[in-house]
Amino acid sequence: MTEYGRGPGSEPWHPEDPLYGDDGWGGQQAHVGQQSPYGGQPQHHPQQSQQNYVGWSQHPQGGYDQHQDPQQYAYYDEQGQLRYTDGQGQQQYDQQYVGQAQQYHQGGGWDATGTHGQVPYAADPGDPYGQQPVAYGGEQPDFYGTEDAYPPPEPPGRRRPEPEPESQAEPAVEEEQHPFFTGADDDGDDDDDPKGRRGGGRGKDAKGGKGAKKRRNGCACLVVCLVFGGGAATVGYFGWHFYQNRFGPAPDYVGGGTGSVTVEIPKGAGGYEIARRLEDAGVVKSVDAFVAAQSQNPNGKTIQAGAYLLKKEMSAASAVKLMLDPQSQSNVVVKPGERNASVYQAIDKRLELRAGTTQRIAKKEYKSLGLPSWANGGSRIKDPLEGFLYPTTYPAAKGMKPEAILKSMVAAAKEQYATYDLAAQAKKFDLDNPLQVITVASLVQAEGKTQDDFRKMAEVIYNRLQPTNTETNQKLQFDSTFNYLKGTSNIHISESEINSNQDPYNTYTQKGLPPGPIGNPGDEALKAALDPTDDGWIYFVATDGQNNTEFAKTYQEFQQLKEKFNATSGH
Repeated sequence: MTEYGRGPGSEPWHPEDPLYGDDGWGGQQAHVGQQSPYGGQPQHHPQQSQQNYVGWSQHPQGGYDQHQDPQQYAYYDEQGQLRYTDGQGQQQYDQQYVGQAQQYHQGGGWDATGTHGQVPYAADPGDPYGQQPVAYGGEQPDFYGTEDAYPPPEPPGRRRPEPEPESQAEPAVEEEQHPFFTGADDDGDDDDDPKGRRGGGRGKDAKGGKGAKKRRNGCACLVVCLVFGGGAATVGYFGWHFYQNRFGPAPDYVGGGTGSVTVEIPKGAGGYEIARRLEDAGVVKSVDAFVAAQSQNPNGKTIQAGAYLLKKEMSAASAVKLMLDPQSQSNVVVKPGERNASVYQAIDKRLELRAGTTQRIAKKEYKSLGLPSWANGGSRIKDPLEGFLYPTTYPAAKGMKPEAILKSMVAAAKEQYATYDLAAQAKKFDLDNPLQVITVASLVQAEGKTQDDFRKMAEVIYNRLQPTNTETNQKLQFDSTFNYLKGTSNIHISESEINSNQDPYNTYTQKGLPPGPIGNPGDEALKAALDPTDDGWIYFVATDGQNNTEFAKTYQEFQQLKEKFNATSGH
């Protein structure tokens, strides 16, 4: 297989191949009027008619036939100019005359400048189509004339070194066209003046044009810098705060603080709720700081509900330490069985009020403090709030109002009592109303010492209230009721003193329950009142006068216990 075809044969490899039959740089010159795509060198095509040329095949050993009709040939010189020569003055190279430059010079192969023109190369002996001189006719399309085609090859004598690649110029910066940056709005007045565009205005524009543009570019750069600088500062600010909130230590004050402030911690408040209240009061700087300090303190979880006298701007650790100090707590603690008179005194002391202030307010405003509808309303009741100041801890600090503290106590009792359905319980034990249930519980709390005592004491009360009671004839005969009306806590009361007093609260002389509770019962006493024993207990004696209570079912057993008491107490 050859360079341009399949091999020696009657048919070309591809009849329409534009390179078929090309004998390299030594091909024939193009036909007159048709530019050769190979720089003016004629090409061989077997399929073209040979009648227009004096063919080499007719004269294999000689030059041109001088008897042939004159025939013009076209070629391009070194300057790319199209030139013509006739057959009489043109010498053509054959395979045997390759290298005879003088004959070709006499025939016009050299141009006027003396430089070598289009010197044809000898045909390739191995090319079977190289011996057929056929012109590259006008019928053939020019495959090198399109924009996308590679340039035609050139003979070695006409090749020039390829130009060095030019350095690509940097793209010009496009000027900002927006009026804000170009200042078009500022030049609007000058555009309206025809002199500003011609004549006298030209000098002004010529001198100030570049300066104005520089000023506008400078302003634009300043605006861009401010925008990007502000954005970077904003991102940095929020990024720093995000890092501090997520990974940095919680904000905290330093030192023990200054001034004073009272903070109320409600019942059931956890660490975060306590911290939130302290932060709102200005005690600590952040919630997280206090929570961290509380978790680091071994006793931090023991902080109880109540009011605390603290300082402002304290470190979290100092706040935790102070709250664990009982001296910082400004609370009123109502103990189970405590009478209202004692509670009133404690409130006056905490609020730094004159003695008796809270008691007078309670007596005057008890109806507005939130008592339930079945609460104390009888004329014989000494204190309508007795039994309704629920035993727990209440905030009480200077500046607070007594009525506010009393109202919170009544609300706590009302909430707790509502869980027992006291109306149904009253019917169950043949009592007149829920108030009598609270009264029984207050008696149990006053006379009993332990949970086991509470249940037995409740049975004693219910047995003595029975109409069939012939032992005491429905009289309770409790020292606690007589001490209540007297405002004392004596355990040694003479019989003459007791029997001579006819006060409704004197259960030695009056049948049934007293008009109202004689204290504020706790949960255990109230539960015992609703779940008494059923063993037949009707008597009891605190044989040691303090903590040891013993029970009896008959009067004889009672007398034995009484003698034991007298022996212990020295009577």
